[in-house]
Amino acid sequence: MRSRTGGMWWGTTIEAPDPSALAAFYAELLGWPIVQDGPGTAVVAASPQGPFFVFQQADGYRSPVWPPAEGQQRPMMHFDFQVGDLDASVAEAVALGATVAEFQPQQNVRVLFDPAGHPFCLCFD
Repeated sequence: MRSRTGGMWWGTTIEAPDPSALAAFYAELLGWPIVQDGPGTAVVAASPQGPFFVFQQADGYRSPVWPPAEGQQRPMMHFDFQVGDLDASVAEAVALGATVAEFQPQQNVRVLFDPAGHPFCLCFD
């Protein structure tokens, strides 16, 4: 965006039933600090300039289904994280509260679910 300023907030906002808990999960997974944690919103940042992951309270939240299924809540987005050791990274994510999806579409990618049920991928080159 051409009009973006250095101080403008930017990042991805993710709905969650418990924003603080989900922020804590991603902060541990990525090694990023929680920079805001208040009623209904928690924020994790790579640096003071971002990018930011904003976790926002969602009443009536429904976890997406993977793989997508007719009539079910579809994943509308997901994160891809490149890792140096796929098995070790999966084990670390699981220890933090992630679960491994049953359906795995690629050999060098692992689909997992965060504690709120959002899918994310760990990718090994």
